Amino acid sequence: MDIYSISILISIIVYLVVGGYAGRKVKHLEDYFVVGRNAPTLLIVGTLVASVLSTNAFLGETGFSYASQGGAYILWPAIWVAGYIYGALYFGRYLRRSKSLTLAEFFGHRFNSKPVQAAAGVTIVLGLGGYLLAVTQGSAVILSQLTPLTYTQGLITSWLCYTLFTLYSGSRGVVITDTLMFLLFTVMSFVALYYIVDTHGGWLSSLADLINLKSKPELMTWHGIVGPNTEWQTPRDYFIWSVITGIAWSLVAAVSPWQSSRYLMARSEHTVIRSACIAAIVIAVSNLALFAAATVVNLSKDDIFPHDETMVWAAMNMMPSIMGALLLAGVMAAALSSATTFLSLVGFSVSNDIFPQKYKNDKSLLRFSRLIMLIVGVIALLISLFFPPNLFWLAYYVGTVFASSWGPVAFMSIWSDTITAKAAYWGIISGFAGNVILRFCDSFGWIDLPSYLNPILVGGLLSYLVILLVSRVDKVSEVEHSRRLELHEIPLHECITKLAKQSQWVAIAVIIFGLLISILQLVYYVYPYQLETGTLSAQNQLDWFTMESLLALCWAGIFVPWGIITYKTIGRSYTPKLSMNQGIES
Repeated sequence: MDIYSISILISIIVYLVVGGYAGRKVKHLEDYFVVGRNAPTLLIVGTLVASVLSTNAFLGETGFSYASQGGAYILWPAIWVAGYIYGALYFGRYLRRSKSLTLAEFFGHRFNSKPVQAAAGVTIVLGLGGYLLAVTQGSAVILSQLTPLTYTQGLITSWLCYTLFTLYSGSRGVVITDTLMFLLFTVMSFVALYYIVDTHGGWLSSLADLINLKSKPELMTWHGIVGPNTEWQTPRDYFIWSVITGIAWSLVAAVSPWQSSRYLMARSEHTVIRSACIAAIVIAVSNLALFAAATVVNLSKDDIFPHDETMVWAAMNMMPSIMGALLLAGVMAAALSSATTFLSLVGFSVSNDIFPQKYKNDKSLLRFSRLIMLIVGVIALLISLFFPPNLFWLAYYVGTVFASSWGPVAFMSIWSDTITAKAAYWGIISGFAGNVILRFCDSFGWIDLPSYLNPILVGGLLSYLVILLVSRVDKVSEVEHSRRLELHEIPLHECITKLAKQSQWVAIAVIIFGLLISILQLVYYVYPYQLETGTLSAQNQLDWFTMESLLALCWAGIFVPWGIITYKTIGRSYTPKLSMNQGIES
């Protein structure tokens, strides 16, 4: 066995040992589903980051950056991670306040409707079932490349690991392993960037060589490689796609079950807000490091195929063996950890939301939940064996389903007193169907949708319009009205000045982050890019009106306002009020 196989084996052993330890701590249903609602900030950050930065980011998106969109992926502001911030402020902390076991249960209770709960549960099963497929195949790809196992053998091995882990340890094991993998994966992303860039004389030298790379002449432009035989015919098409995708994924970060469900485990509402802000920063900088590293790999080898293998090749050929092994071990474990997240959420929804059972005690319900998870896992394995892996587009398709089907319903469940149970039910269904049907027809070439009619956008608008229409012919019940108001009652134990000030420091960090990234982008990307391409303005000054400059400035334009909003919201909501209305949120 070589060092890569040994590192993978050790990571799997550690993963299973942690699962065994965590499983012994599971005493009742809340332990299994939501970690007893006592997870601190570090664990929530860890599970938020690890569940989204798994095989799709490491294999799928880095492959995309390497192949054609290097400059675009580095320059474009991380619109989507802002979803963590506004999701926590306007949905996540209320979700935590509800003390539900699952997101679907939250919707069912909020609207006093079992059909709404079941509809949400079904979309979780279908959407996260697809995501489970992606990470399962991603882990199998890694195993087949780094060990003597074939792809099929790797698929079965990874499936056995995460299925046994999830059956026993539930969410408690998931958040612990997620955090371990988050720490390893984040550190190793920057280590990988250092070694890969250092191979080619540092970042500025690498950037100059990439700009002049003859095999991919548009790689470092703000739009990447576009035109015939690509996904986008013009820079305008890529611009529209990026904006719509950024907004859609921000909704995914805000309300999707594998992200917002983490807040159900949080120790407090302050934990929710802090975790969301920190996760947004960590994910943004980790993505920048990964995308930059993958793009620079072109200078060593510009014809890696399939593109999903870019970072695996780099780890084995451009980094010291021990460092490459650690990076790959972290990715493998993160893939398994993400798989446990998706499997657990699908299993929880089937057992708690779609086919709820009335047992006399938690022990019986735990047994039923574990049986359902096993059945779901077997189905995922069978599909994985016959479905060809395409990690980037598979994750993109299934992930954005939640932006269409859940986005309008989730926020309106908190902020609208006119949305009814029937409207929520049909809003979820219409948004899901609108996205999936259009995507299906477009994928098979039956229709050719322009960029501005992205299925994500059409599905979300359809959901919103259906909600408005149904709500106009229906009436909000007294129970629905009172349950929405209950969600706006701030627990008095959250209103502590010290806690509020600590949380506000995290908001300040978001502001500083936005300013810092814009400055770094201008100094270390935009100016060198304009210098190399001869597009500087008079007297070699930065041209502030190019797309590269504007995109760099957008980092501050996104994060500074959200940091300010977060700071003010924390002060307004959680600073003790000396009035009879203390604890009621305006």
